[in-house]
Amino acid sequence: MAQKSAKKGSLKEKAVPAALALAADKGWAAVSLNDIARKIRVPLAELHEHFEDRADILTAWGRQIDKQVLEKAGAKPDPELSPRDRLFDVMMTRLEILSQTRAGARAILKSFKTDPKQAVIELPHLGRSMSWMLEAAGIETGGLKGSLKIAGLLALYIYTLRVWQDDDSADLGKTMAALDRNLGRAEEWAKTLGLT
Repeated sequence: MAQKSAKKGSLKEKAVPAALALAADKGWAAVSLNDIARKIRVPLAELHEHFEDRADILTAWGRQIDKQVLEKAGAKPDPELSPRDRLFDVMMTRLEILSQTRAGARAILKSFKTDPKQAVIELPHLGRSMSWMLEAAGIETGGLKGSLKIAGLLALYIYTLRVWQDDDSADLGKTMAALDRNLGRAEEWAKTLGLT
């Protein structure tokens, strides 16, 4: 059983970067499950054991990013920082990790414009990721207030991604400025709605 679990992890770890590399090479819309299986040298049936469809591969990618952010964030948020500063650090860490696969990520984001159904399918998964990001920053996510915070961070992240995908600077300066500006607006919105 442990061996099967290890194999599953290994295949997922191979399939996601392979999918991103293919997306960077020929665009996500042109990447098939057969392409991914061939790239990692497994039968299509074996890929099917671990992924339901291409959207499931994107979900696995999102979970891998979540895990890396949570590992970097550590077990306990810094009490010396304000919630906004903690969230800024968490979200910038996420964007820096995303930058490691920039070409593939850009190709996937571009594909959402021509196939909005994909974006709609991924929204719930991205919402769950935003919940984890808030938790990493030590921000409460329970109840109605928590749901509103998650929805707000999701919108903020999508808006910031628009800047990130065109930001080729080494330090992601434009992205940092956009994230800071967007967090400022979100903070005002949260105060107005009594979410803080």
